[in-house]
Amino acid sequence: MAERVHPRDSPPVSEEHAVVKPQSPPSEKPVPPPGTYVIKIPKDIIHRVPPPENARRYEQYTRKSQRRNRRCCCFCWFIGIIFILIVLLGITAGIFYLVFRPKAPNYSIENINIRGINLTSPSSTAAISPEFDVTVKSDNPNNKIGISYLKDSSAEIFYKDVRLCNGVLPAFYQPSNNVTVFKTVLKGNGIKMRSEDLKAMVTAQSKRKVPLMVKLRAPVKIKAGLVKTWKITVKVDCDLTVDRLMVDAKIVTKDCNFSVDLW
Repeated sequence: MAERVHPRDSPPVSEEHAVVKPQSPPSEKPVPPPGTYVIKIPKDIIHRVPPPENARRYEQYTRKSQRRNRRCCCFCWFIGIIFILIVLLGITAGIFYLVFRPKAPNYSIENINIRGINLTSPSSTAAISPEFDVTVKSDNPNNKIGISYLKDSSAEIFYKDVRLCNGVLPAFYQPSNNVTVFKTVLKGNGIKMRSEDLKAMVTAQSKRKVPLMVKLRAPVKIKAGLVKTWKITVKVDCDLTVDRLMVDAKIVTKDCNFSVDLW
């Protein structure tokens, strides 16, 4: 029988024959500064840095977009403010109408006396100096609104396109639910008329239908309660027909139109 061979303890290896494995130096990973973070990107993804001119273009585009956005924002704010103001004005006007129920005043020419026009022997070279005494009626039908008639008014009378005379209207305050009748004197000096206009005037007087145009302009302020408006110009244009150009003239027909200039 074969003998079993048992391994014997290996003798200690001397330091001379010991194999020393090289130790890899400890890896020193860079530590990011506080407040930063590290992004790990796969190796198969390649990131390229854009050229400087593309970066400048991007910056310019960004600035233009920001400016455009600011302009759009400012425009939207402006439109919104205008819309709110219009709504508030509409509400105010509606409340004013419901409270005061404003009505337009009525104006008419009640009487007219004429001097200084001689048509018995008309001359195309002679100048005329007519004088008109005009009686005007102003009717304020409003219950809670008064009208202040201010200075710097004007009154004119025309025959066709020839101004015969002019003057001013009196300044006064007209309360609510009031009818005021006032007189004004209008004068003309050295008015020269064309021969055809004189002939037409003579013919119209023979038919007892002489057409005249009366134009009244008056700055006023409307008073509603404790509130007064700004200065508003009242315009009244009256088409008259008188039977004669004399002191005892009578109004045959009249038609007055009323309008205002708010500014």
